[in-house]
Amino acid sequence: MLWSVQIDTQSRYMKKYFTILSLIVLALHGSNDFSVIVKRPFNAALLDVTEDYDRSISAVGFVKQYKRDNSSHRTYTNPFDYLASVSKDNGTQTHIIKIDNSAKVIFEKSTALARFNEAVAVVKTPQNGYFIGGYTLEGSLIILKLNANGSTIFTRTFGTKNYDRMNNLILLSDGGVLAVGSSITSRATSDAMFETGLGMNDIYLTRFSKDGHKVWSKKYGTRYDDRGIDAVEASDGSIVVVSTTSYDKHRDVSLMRITENGNKVWLKHFKTERIIVPHKMIRTRDNNFVLVLSEHEALQKEQIRLIKFDLYKNVFIDKKIHTTYASALNDIKEFSDGEFIGVGYVKDTYNTDALVMILDSNLAMLSQEHYGDENYDLFNAVSILHNSQAAAVGVHTDNNSQETNMWITKLNRDGTMAPKYSDALSLYEQLSKLFAQEIKEGAVVIKEDLSIALQAPYLCFDAGAYKLTQKQKKFLKTFGVKLMGFIKQHQEHIATLEVNGHTSSEWGMSSFSQRYLSNAKLSLNRAYTTLSYIFSLQSKSDQILLTKILRGSGYSYAHTIPIGGVEDKKRSRRVDFKLILK
Repeated sequence: MLWSVQIDTQSRYMKKYFTILSLIVLALHGSNDFSVIVKRPFNAALLDVTEDYDRSISAVGFVKQYKRDNSSHRTYTNPFDYLASVSKDNGTQTHIIKIDNSAKVIFEKSTALARFNEAVAVVKTPQNGYFIGGYTLEGSLIILKLNANGSTIFTRTFGTKNYDRMNNLILLSDGGVLAVGSSITSRATSDAMFETGLGMNDIYLTRFSKDGHKVWSKKYGTRYDDRGIDAVEASDGSIVVVSTTSYDKHRDVSLMRITENGNKVWLKHFKTERIIVPHKMIRTRDNNFVLVLSEHEALQKEQIRLIKFDLYKNVFIDKKIHTTYASALNDIKEFSDGEFIGVGYVKDTYNTDALVMILDSNLAMLSQEHYGDENYDLFNAVSILHNSQAAAVGVHTDNNSQETNMWITKLNRDGTMAPKYSDALSLYEQLSKLFAQEIKEGAVVIKEDLSIALQAPYLCFDAGAYKLTQKQKKFLKTFGVKLMGFIKQHQEHIATLEVNGHTSSEWGMSSFSQRYLSNAKLSLNRAYTTLSYIFSLQSKSDQILLTKILRGSGYSYAHTIPIGGVEDKKRSRRVDFKLILK
């Protein structure tokens, strides 16, 4: 269980005095927070998050599993050979997890690669699948492409002969991805890539097509230690990259613009006597960019620095957010109205808490929230959801523990923790109670996916018919009143009311294609007549609500109803309803 306390600009110094209050908050509200902690035997973390097309939330990170294998007496001279021999089911593995709107884990899977590996980023594909980027602990880079069910389409392991590290993976407009990271330079003259000897670590970028083919791979850097941190594709297809250069006691930040083929266009340095660390860069809705950094002030206390600039190196905003406690944002996203949400961490002498910060369009702080127990908690990434809520992921550490756990939360628009709404089960139970008499009489069947099937014979259609009978109209009048009342009561959670028409499979002696198309038209007609009749019975205000959520569709004979393995033609000629939640 986690507690939350809002800290405003006048009372940040009182953070520790909220501990007793936090226990009260926990006791009263903690159980209803949309907060999922997934525990594993060893350290685990979530590093990136995205929303799926079905409105569920997917996150990636890593889990660790270890087991001593005494079955082999082989002697290893290379430690990586030994690690590979035991890491099929052990060690660090990329992990993907998916939760639904009820805060329930509905899917999770670890990779089974032959080497220890960690994921750093996940992006959605147009097919509702995923690209996942990461690296092995021996220094190779990995890209996986998964389908919507989490099955691997392909895996690409790439890199140099030396130690490489990926920091981010970004989706490009052509459906491909760009891996952003660093690589240690080789001085071997046989390696043509390093004949010029760029230096220690260098910025390492690799572009892949959507099919997993490497388009190009390039290095950039100075004679010092350079690391690629993040990148963003501009509206014209060029790419802006943020990196660091470390030398002596300095750590400078550089912005570089390259073409889609990786050729350098310009370079801009941000130098300071203090250490600055870039965390994230995004493209804003006005096609400019926001860079999030930490700047270490006196006593090495981290403070948040935000820079907004355009494609031509012009800086519009360079702002520091001063807080009493050390704070940093690991990720930031822009809302549709131009405000921003950032997530990261805030820490004092005693513990580290997860931080959520809301910023206005000029990057000024509007509010902040702290979440966590009296230990180590932080957020690594945030994704804005379709309804302007946000999903944040990171790590949570139990009290009196040294091991981190995977943590997923859902946040409201203002950064407060969203309540856990047990949509499907709760609404299913309420629907079943509302239509208890109709269920008892066998008129309807309600399922846990919130579908309502009209199955009584007098509610089904005759062959080829789509106009409503008087019995159907009488039932739909009462049914519609109940359903409309339910929708109004729960409208904040309901995205769509579907009315679906169905048919039996026969259509005279027609060909296969004609039989399907004729039944498709008939099923649409059945959905429309039912939809329009219920719509006509509503008040104007209720009709306005229905225009936002009502959708009719026809399934032809794709979902006929069988009895004893044989199609029940009468009951297949029906309409059903389905509520789809936000």
